[in-house]
Amino acid sequence: MTSFQALWRHPQYRAGARDMAPISLGIAAWGLVTGVAIVKAGLPVGLALAMTFLVYAGSAQLAAVPLMAAGAPLLVIWATAFCVNLRFVIFSAQWRPFFRRFPRRQRLVLGYFTGDLSYVLFMKRFREPNEHEGQIEYFLGGASVNWLSWQSASVAGILLADVVPTAWGLGFAGVLALIGLVCSLLSDRATVLAGVVAAGAAVAAFALPFKLNILVAIAAAVCVGLIVEGGGGDTGRRIRERLLRAAQRLGWVWRSSRSSRAASS
Repeated sequence: MTSFQALWRHPQYRAGARDMAPISLGIAAWGLVTGVAIVKAGLPVGLALAMTFLVYAGSAQLAAVPLMAAGAPLLVIWATAFCVNLRFVIFSAQWRPFFRRFPRRQRLVLGYFTGDLSYVLFMKRFREPNEHEGQIEYFLGGASVNWLSWQSASVAGILLADVVPTAWGLGFAGVLALIGLVCSLLSDRATVLAGVVAAGAAVAAFALPFKLNILVAIAAAVCVGLIVEGGGGDTGRRIRERLLRAAQRLGWVWRSSRSSRAASS
């Protein structure tokens, strides 16, 4: 990798940072809420700080901390965090052709700095691996802004958790920020269907103990995503065709209702 000074001056590094900058406000809002939440759940400040720097995964933190507070078995906590972060296996597989030229130690460092929106921005900009296009510089530009936005807000939330009034409604603000982040990831038919199925499964299994509805939602979303993308053999093909027909019918109903409202107005 290049030196930091050369990296900072690279146009692709600045392009990555510039593309990530508008999204960083939502990331910071969610980081602040996460920092406050993990301290309010009973985690000491020192452990909370260690968690935010070592784990660096807000969704896994928010899934694991309530389970820790509820006294859930350690296996359930590990399984929940593992399933929540399974998406990074897919991200890593997609990034492998771009970064496999680097030594394993450097790839592990890159893996730590990966994020959902870093993946989305990178894949939108680059279609094929080409080390002369400044791909690694672009990745590092976006990843550094993402990391700084998250960590600064998360640390602030941890340190100020005891003085932040619950009446501020930070939880609701964090939910809004998360909704914005999720919507930015719904880029194709497979992710939309997976998101809808995951939401329905999470609500249907809400009564399960230790927040196991999260695991149910993740499993349902992964299955639907794999089926829609082409896996599952003949059974997968039949289910995929039914899901796509259902999506088409929903789209037709939505367009028809929209046309009716426009005509009546």
